[in-house]
Amino acid sequence: MKHGIKALLITLTFACASLSHSALAAPSEAAKSQTAQSKGEAAASPQSKAQETAKNALEEDGTQVSINSATAEELSQVMSGVGIKRAQAIVSYREEYGPFKTIEDLKQVPGIGGALVERNLPNLKL
Repeated sequence: MKHGIKALLITLTFACASLSHSALAAPSEAAKSQTAQSKGEAAASPQSKAQETAKNALEEDGTQVSINSATAEELSQVMSGVGIKRAQAIVSYREEYGPFKTIEDLKQVPGIGGALVERNLPNLKL
C-alpha cells in the first residue's frame, strides 16, 4: 500500500513538473504579440495617445458636442460611459455654476472623473 502511494506521488510530481516546464519553456504566439504590443504602447507618450484617440474619433464620426450648450440627452448620446443621469449632473452643474471655462472643468462634476473626461475628450468642445 505504501509503495503504491509513493509511486502515485512520484508520478504526479513528474507529470506536474513536465507540464509546468513546457508551459514556461515556449510562450504562445498570442503572448509574444501581446508583449510586443505593450512595449510599443509604453513607448508612446500619454499626450500622443490622447491626440491619436482624438484624431481617430473625429475621423470615425466627427461628432462633437458643446459642454456649455448641449442638453443632457445630447451629452449622453455622444459621451462614452455617460448615461442620462451623469449627463443631467453635468447640465445641473453648468446651470448652478455657469459655463465651463475648460473641458477639464468637467472633473468638478460629481461622478465625472479624469479617466472619463480623457476618454471623451475627442467628442467634446466648449
